[in-house]
Amino acid sequence: MSELSKLASFQARVDQLLTEKLNDLTINDPRLHDAMRYGLLIGGKRMRPYLAYVTGEALGAELNDIDAIACAIECIHAYSLLHDDLPAMDDDDLRRGKPTCHKAFDEATAILAGDALQSLAFDFLANHRFNNITAAKQIMLVKQLVDAAGYQGMCGGQALDLAATNKTISLTELEQLHLLKTGALLKASVIMAAECAPNVNTEEMKELAKYAELVGLAYQVRDDIIDIISSEEELGKPAGSDLAANKSTYPLLMGLDQAQQKAQQLYQQSLQALDTLPYNTQNLAEFATFIVHRTH
Repeated sequence: MSELSKLASFQARVDQLLTEKLNDLTINDPRLHDAMRYGLLIGGKRMRPYLAYVTGEALGAELNDIDAIACAIECIHAYSLLHDDLPAMDDDDLRRGKPTCHKAFDEATAILAGDALQSLAFDFLANHRFNNITAAKQIMLVKQLVDAAGYQGMCGGQALDLAATNKTISLTELEQLHLLKTGALLKASVIMAAECAPNVNTEEMKELAKYAELVGLAYQVRDDIIDIISSEEELGKPAGSDLAANKSTYPLLMGLDQAQQKAQQLYQQSLQALDTLPYNTQNLAEFATFIVHRTH
Protein backbone atom coordinates (compact mmCIF):
# COMPACT_ATOMS: atom_id res chain seq x y z
CA MET A 1 0.00 0.00 0.00
CA SER A 2 1.41 3.40 -0.97
CA GLU A 3 1.86 6.14 1.63
CA LEU A 4 -1.04 8.18 0.20
CA SER A 5 -3.42 5.23 0.13
CA LYS A 6 -2.37 4.24 3.65
CA LEU A 7 -2.97 7.80 4.83
CA ALA A 8 -6.41 7.83 3.18
CA SER A 9 -7.22 4.45 4.73
CA PHE A 10 -6.35 5.57 8.25
CA GLN A 11 -8.11 8.92 7.76
CA ALA A 12 -11.28 7.05 6.77
CA ARG A 13 -10.86 4.66 9.70
CA VAL A 14 -10.57 7.37 12.33
CA ASP A 15 -13.32 9.50 10.75
CA GLN A 16 -15.70 6.54 10.88
CA LEU A 17 -14.87 5.87 14.54
CA LEU A 18 -15.31 9.53 15.48
CA THR A 19 -18.61 9.71 13.59
CA GLU A 20 -19.90 6.56 15.28
CA LYS A 21 -18.98 7.92 18.71
CA LEU A 22 -20.84 11.18 18.05
CA ASN A 23 -23.84 9.29 16.67
CA ASP A 24 -23.98 7.16 19.82
CA LEU A 25 -24.31 10.18 22.12
CA THR A 26 -27.73 10.89 23.59
CA ILE A 27 -28.78 14.26 22.17
CA ASN A 28 -29.46 16.73 24.96
CA ASP A 29 -28.69 20.02 23.26
CA PRO A 30 -28.73 19.67 19.44
CA ARG A 31 -26.80 22.91 18.85
CA LEU A 32 -23.90 21.82 21.07
CA HIS A 33 -23.87 18.39 19.41
CA ASP A 34 -23.79 20.06 15.98
CA ALA A 35 -20.87 22.25 17.10
CA MET A 36 -18.97 19.20 18.36
CA ARG A 37 -19.53 17.48 15.03
CA TYR A 38 -18.48 20.63 13.17
CA GLY A 39 -15.27 20.96 15.18
CA LEU A 40 -14.34 17.28 15.01
CA LEU A 41 -15.33 16.39 11.46
CA ILE A 42 -14.73 19.66 9.58
CA GLY A 43 -11.71 18.07 7.92
CA GLY A 44 -8.02 18.03 8.64
CA LYS A 45 -5.14 15.78 7.70
CA ARG A 46 -5.51 13.50 10.78
CA MET A 47 -1.73 13.51 11.13
CA ARG A 48 -1.70 12.52 14.79
CA PRO A 49 -3.97 9.49 14.29
CA TYR A 50 -1.92 8.52 11.24
CA LEU A 51 1.28 8.75 13.29
CA ALA A 52 -0.25 6.57 16.01
CA TYR A 53 -1.40 3.97 13.48
CA VAL A 54 1.88 3.69 11.58
CA THR A 55 3.82 3.55 14.86
CA GLY A 56 1.62 0.76 16.16
CA GLU A 57 1.78 -1.05 12.83
CA ALA A 58 5.60 -0.87 12.75
CA LEU A 59 5.90 -2.21 16.29
CA GLY A 60 3.39 -5.03 15.98
CA ALA A 61 0.47 -3.56 17.94
CA GLU A 62 -3.13 -4.43 17.06
CA LEU A 63 -4.91 -1.67 15.17
CA ASN A 64 -8.00 -2.10 17.34
CA ASP A 65 -5.91 -1.05 20.34
CA ILE A 66 -4.54 1.96 18.43
CA ASP A 67 -8.09 3.07 17.53
CA ALA A 68 -8.74 4.44 21.01
CA ILE A 69 -5.44 6.34 21.05
CA ALA A 70 -5.94 7.80 17.57
CA CYS A 71 -9.46 8.98 18.37
CA ALA A 72 -8.58 10.33 21.81
CA ILE A 73 -5.67 12.38 20.52
CA GLU A 74 -7.72 13.74 17.61
CA CYS A 75 -10.45 14.83 20.05
CA ILE A 76 -7.86 16.70 22.11
CA HIS A 77 -6.43 18.29 18.98
CA ALA A 78 -9.88 19.34 17.74
CA TYR A 79 -10.85 20.86 21.09
CA SER A 80 -7.58 22.81 21.20
CA LEU A 81 -8.30 24.32 17.78
CA LEU A 82 -11.82 25.38 18.78
CA HIS A 83 -10.40 27.20 21.79
CA ASP A 84 -7.31 28.51 19.94
CA ASP A 85 -9.54 30.24 17.39
CA LEU A 86 -11.57 32.14 20.00
CA PRO A 87 -11.28 35.94 20.22
CA ALA A 88 -9.57 35.64 23.62
CA MET A 89 -6.87 33.43 22.07
CA ASP A 90 -5.81 33.74 18.41
CA ASP A 91 -9.05 35.39 17.20
CA ASP A 92 -9.26 33.55 13.86
CA ASP A 93 -12.23 33.61 11.50
CA LEU A 94 -11.18 30.73 9.23
CA ARG A 95 -10.08 27.16 9.89
CA ARG A 96 -9.41 24.78 6.97
CA GLY A 97 -11.11 27.24 4.64
CA LYS A 98 -14.34 27.32 6.64
CA PRO A 99 -15.68 29.62 9.37
CA THR A 100 -14.24 28.81 12.77
CA CYS A 101 -16.61 27.21 15.26
CA HIS A 102 -17.38 30.41 17.15
CA LYS A 103 -18.22 32.09 13.83
CA ALA A 104 -20.39 29.21 12.61
CA PHE A 105 -22.15 29.03 15.99
CA ASP A 106 -21.21 31.45 18.81
CA GLU A 107 -18.44 31.85 21.38
CA ALA A 108 -20.20 30.12 24.27
CA THR A 109 -21.14 27.13 22.12
CA ALA A 110 -17.58 26.87 20.76
CA ILE A 111 -16.18 26.87 24.32
CA LEU A 112 -18.60 24.16 25.42
CA ALA A 113 -17.96 22.12 22.26
CA GLY A 114 -14.25 22.21 23.04
CA ASP A 115 -14.89 21.16 26.61
CA ALA A 116 -17.10 18.29 25.48
CA LEU A 117 -14.54 17.07 22.93
CA GLN A 118 -11.86 17.08 25.61
CA SER A 119 -13.94 14.79 27.81
CA LEU A 120 -14.80 12.66 24.79
CA ALA A 121 -11.08 11.96 24.39
CA PHE A 122 -10.96 10.29 27.78
CA ASP A 123 -14.21 8.47 27.02
CA PHE A 124 -12.37 6.77 24.15
CA LEU A 125 -9.54 5.62 26.41
CA ALA A 126 -11.65 4.66 29.42
CA ASN A 127 -14.37 2.70 27.63
CA HIS A 128 -12.60 1.13 24.65
CA ARG A 129 -12.44 -2.67 24.49
CA PHE A 130 -8.73 -3.21 24.12
CA ASN A 131 -7.46 -6.57 22.91
CA ASN A 132 -3.95 -6.71 24.38
CA ILE A 133 -3.92 -3.98 27.02
CA THR A 134 -4.17 -4.63 30.75
CA ALA A 135 -6.18 -2.39 33.06
CA ALA A 136 -2.92 -1.02 34.48
CA LYS A 137 -1.65 -0.18 30.99
CA GLN A 138 -5.00 1.45 30.17
CA ILE A 139 -4.57 3.75 33.19
CA MET A 140 -1.03 4.53 32.00
CA LEU A 141 -2.42 5.58 28.62
CA VAL A 142 -4.87 7.93 30.34
CA LYS A 143 -2.01 9.42 32.38
CA GLN A 144 0.11 9.91 29.26
CA LEU A 145 -2.70 11.80 27.54
CA VAL A 146 -3.23 13.91 30.67
CA ASP A 147 0.45 14.88 30.62
CA ALA A 148 0.41 15.62 26.88
CA ALA A 149 -2.78 17.67 26.90
CA GLY A 150 -2.60 19.57 30.18
CA TYR A 151 -0.40 22.05 32.00
CA GLN A 152 2.76 20.00 31.41
CA GLY A 153 2.00 19.70 27.72
CA MET A 154 -0.24 21.41 25.20
CA CYS A 155 -2.08 23.82 27.52
CA GLY A 156 1.18 24.90 29.14
CA GLY A 157 2.61 25.56 25.69
CA GLN A 158 -0.45 27.55 24.68
CA ALA A 159 -0.02 29.72 27.78
CA LEU A 160 3.63 30.33 26.90
CA ASP A 161 2.53 31.22 23.36
CA LEU A 162 0.05 33.80 24.63
CA ALA A 163 2.63 35.23 27.05
CA ALA A 164 5.12 35.59 24.19
CA THR A 165 2.75 37.62 21.99
CA ASN A 166 4.09 41.12 21.29
CA LYS A 167 7.49 40.04 22.66
CA THR A 168 10.70 38.78 21.14
CA ILE A 169 11.72 35.58 22.88
CA SER A 170 14.88 33.53 22.50
CA LEU A 171 15.19 30.48 20.26
CA THR A 172 15.50 28.33 23.38
CA GLU A 173 12.23 29.73 24.74
CA LEU A 174 10.54 29.30 21.36
CA GLU A 175 11.67 25.68 21.18
CA GLN A 176 10.37 24.94 24.67
CA LEU A 177 7.05 26.59 23.82
CA HIS A 178 6.58 24.37 20.77
CA LEU A 179 7.83 21.19 22.44
CA LEU A 180 4.81 21.65 24.68
CA LYS A 181 2.18 23.28 22.47
CA THR A 182 2.67 21.18 19.33
CA GLY A 183 5.20 18.52 20.21
CA ALA A 184 3.49 17.01 23.25
CA LEU A 185 0.53 15.57 21.32
CA LEU A 186 2.72 14.37 18.46
CA LYS A 187 5.00 12.65 20.95
CA ALA A 188 1.99 11.10 22.68
CA SER A 189 0.83 9.73 19.32
CA VAL A 190 4.06 7.74 19.11
CA ILE A 191 4.60 6.81 22.76
CA MET A 192 1.02 5.78 23.50
CA ALA A 193 0.96 3.62 20.37
CA ALA A 194 4.28 2.06 21.39
CA GLU A 195 2.78 1.18 24.78
CA CYS A 196 0.33 -1.07 22.92
CA ALA A 197 3.12 -3.03 21.21
CA PRO A 198 4.28 -6.33 22.71
CA ASN A 199 8.08 -6.11 22.92
CA VAL A 200 9.32 -2.52 22.92
CA ASN A 201 12.14 -2.08 25.43
CA THR A 202 13.23 1.02 27.35
CA GLU A 203 16.00 2.04 24.92
CA GLU A 204 13.72 1.66 21.91
CA MET A 205 11.06 3.75 23.65
CA LYS A 206 13.70 6.43 24.27
CA GLU A 207 14.62 6.56 20.56
CA LEU A 208 10.95 6.67 19.57
CA ALA A 209 10.43 9.59 21.94
CA LYS A 210 13.47 11.35 20.43
CA TYR A 211 12.10 10.81 16.93
CA ALA A 212 8.71 12.20 17.96
CA GLU A 213 10.22 15.30 19.62
CA LEU A 214 12.35 16.05 16.57
CA VAL A 215 9.41 15.60 14.20
CA GLY A 216 7.28 17.80 16.45
CA LEU A 217 9.82 20.62 16.29
CA ALA A 218 10.28 20.15 12.55
CA TYR A 219 6.49 20.40 12.19
CA GLN A 220 6.45 23.76 13.93
CA VAL A 221 9.45 25.18 12.08
CA ARG A 222 7.79 24.19 8.80
CA ASP A 223 4.47 25.63 10.04
CA ASP A 224 6.18 28.98 10.63
CA ILE A 225 7.74 28.81 7.16
CA ILE A 226 4.54 28.02 5.28
CA ASP A 227 2.73 30.78 7.18
CA ILE A 228 4.97 33.07 5.12
CA ILE A 229 5.39 31.27 1.80
CA SER A 230 1.94 29.71 1.22
CA SER A 231 -1.24 31.37 0.01
CA GLU A 232 -4.49 31.77 1.94
CA GLU A 233 -6.06 29.17 -0.38
CA GLU A 234 -3.37 26.62 0.51
CA LEU A 235 -3.50 27.38 4.23
CA GLY A 236 -7.26 27.61 4.61
CA LYS A 237 -6.70 30.74 6.72
CA PRO A 238 -5.02 34.12 6.19
CA ALA A 239 -1.33 33.87 5.30
CA GLY A 240 1.12 35.64 7.60
CA SER A 241 -1.26 35.38 10.56
CA ASP A 242 1.55 34.67 13.05
CA LEU A 243 3.51 37.74 12.04
CA ALA A 244 0.33 39.84 12.04
CA ALA A 245 -0.30 38.67 15.61
CA ASN A 246 3.23 39.76 16.64
CA LYS A 247 4.35 36.24 17.55
CA SER A 248 7.94 35.09 17.59
CA THR A 249 8.55 32.53 14.86
CA TYR A 250 11.58 30.66 13.59
CA PRO A 251 11.84 32.73 10.36
CA LEU A 252 11.51 35.93 12.38
CA LEU A 253 14.27 34.96 14.81
CA MET A 254 16.55 33.11 12.37
CA GLY A 255 15.66 34.35 8.92
CA LEU A 256 13.82 32.24 6.34
CA ASP A 257 16.90 30.46 4.96
CA GLN A 258 18.17 29.49 8.40
CA ALA A 259 14.70 28.30 9.41
CA GLN A 260 14.57 26.06 6.35
CA GLN A 261 17.99 24.67 7.25
CA LYS A 262 16.76 24.10 10.81
CA ALA A 263 13.81 22.06 9.54
CA GLN A 264 16.14 19.93 7.42
CA GLN A 265 18.50 19.39 10.36
CA LEU A 266 15.65 18.23 12.60
CA TYR A 267 14.44 15.95 9.81
CA GLN A 268 17.83 14.28 9.43
CA GLN A 269 18.14 13.83 13.19
CA SER A 270 14.70 12.19 13.32
CA LEU A 271 15.80 9.69 10.66
CA GLN A 272 18.94 8.94 12.65
CA ALA A 273 16.78 8.08 15.68
CA LEU A 274 14.73 5.69 13.53
CA ASP A 275 17.89 4.04 12.19
CA THR A 276 18.65 2.71 15.68
CA LEU A 277 15.41 0.72 15.82
CA PRO A 278 15.09 -2.97 14.79
CA TYR A 279 11.73 -2.41 13.06
CA ASN A 280 10.48 -1.47 9.62
CA THR A 281 10.16 2.27 10.19
CA GLN A 282 9.73 3.31 6.56
CA ASN A 283 6.29 4.84 7.15
CA LEU A 284 7.62 6.82 10.12
CA ALA A 285 10.46 8.11 7.95
CA GLU A 286 7.99 9.04 5.21
CA PHE A 287 5.87 10.87 7.78
CA ALA A 288 8.90 12.98 8.73
CA THR A 289 9.52 13.66 5.04
CA PHE A 290 5.93 14.82 4.60
CA ILE A 291 6.22 17.13 7.61
CA VAL A 292 9.20 19.07 6.25
CA HIS A 293 7.90 19.31 2.67
CA ARG A 294 4.21 20.13 3.17
CA THR A 295 2.81 23.43 1.91
CA HIS A 296 -0.21 23.72 4.20
